[in-house]
Amino acid sequence: MFNRAVSRLSRKRPPSEINDSEGHPSSSHQSLKGTSKWATSLENLLEDPEGVKRFREFLKKEFSEENVLFWLACEEFKKTQGKKQMQEKAKEIYMTFLSSKASSQVNVEGQSRLNETILETPHPLMFQKLQDQIFNLMKYDSYSRFLKSDIFLNHKKSEEQEENSPEAQTAAKRASRIYNT
Repeated sequence: MFNRAVSRLSRKRPPSEINDSEGHPSSSHQSLKGTSKWATSLENLLEDPEGVKRFREFLKKEFSEENVLFWLACEEFKKTQGKKQMQEKAKEIYMTFLSSKASSQVNVEGQSRLNETILETPHPLMFQKLQDQIFNLMKYDSYSRFLKSDIFLNHKKSEEQEENSPEAQTAAKRASRIYNT
């Protein structure tokens, strides 16, 4: 029973499938924005285009940008319609990230590697196991370093400066400041 529970917990659902008990998208961090939201989870970071941009920038400096590119390619692949398009995208993902001759090869366990013959009969979740491995690699390795990186900290600082700028303050706050001095 414990193993089943751990197995269920370790399965990674894409951010788009994370819902609350009523089936609505999870809103526990809905009010948070930018770096504050990114710092709550890798899922939140990957949901935000600006977060992905900054994370890619960081991973590029660490020579591991292929991980997030592979993860994003798999997310797009799941949305692909039509067998022909799916075959083309599957081959593109395989040749770019998984083949022994791949230009941006990701580091996945040997037994998890796909055989090229599977590309002939693609299905939306064919890369899921590999995508999960890469997600966990990013989550437990790169993500924590990203949160301590200059890229993240500088972006956070610029967000805080924008929030505290006179333009960002509401009329009520300005009025309050004027009348209370």
